[in-house]
Amino acid sequence: MPDLKLDPIDLRILAEIQRDGRITKLALAERVGLSPTPCWVRLRRLETAGIVVGYHARLALRQVTPFAMALVEVTLGSHRQGDFDRFERAVRAEPGIVSCWSVGGGVDYILRVVAQDVDAYQRIIDRLLDGDAGIDRYFTYIVTRTVKDDPAMPLEALLGEQAGPIPPR
Repeated sequence: MPDLKLDPIDLRILAEIQRDGRITKLALAERVGLSPTPCWVRLRRLETAGIVVGYHARLALRQVTPFAMALVEVTLGSHRQGDFDRFERAVRAEPGIVSCWSVGGGVDYILRVVAQDVDAYQRIIDRLLDGDAGIDRYFTYIVTRTVKDDPAMPLEALLGEQAGPIPPR
C-alpha cells in the first residue's frame, strides 16, 4: 500500500477514471461530489504518487486485424536469479508478449501472447527457445473466445469498508 492515505473520494476518483480515462475534469468532479479544482488537485496527487500510472484506449482488435492469442505456461530449466533475469529480459524484448506474470505453483511464468496467427505465435516461442531464455517446458493454450476481459480493478471488493460506497456507473 502506498504511503499516501486514500479516502473514499480518492477511491471514487480512481473508480471513475478506470471506467472512463477520457472523462472531463468537470464530469469527474460531478461524479465524485467535488468542485473541479479540488478534484483536479486530488487526481494530480494520485498521478504524482504513482497510483495512476497511465491512460489507455481499449481496442476492438478483431475489427482491425485477425489475430491469435495464446496463454503460455513456462517452466525454466534452472532457478537461479540470473536465470529469471535472463528470461524476463527476453520477454520484455518480444513485442508479441503483451503480459507476463511470475507465478507460484507448478510453473514459473504465465504469458499472454498476441500474434498474426498460430504460425507467428510459434515463431515467437522459437525465438525464445533459440535465444537461450532458459525455457525447460512450455504449454500453450490458444484463446478461442474472450468471455471477460475487464481491465478495471474491483476497488470496492478489494478495499471493503475502507472504500465506502463507490457508485455504479
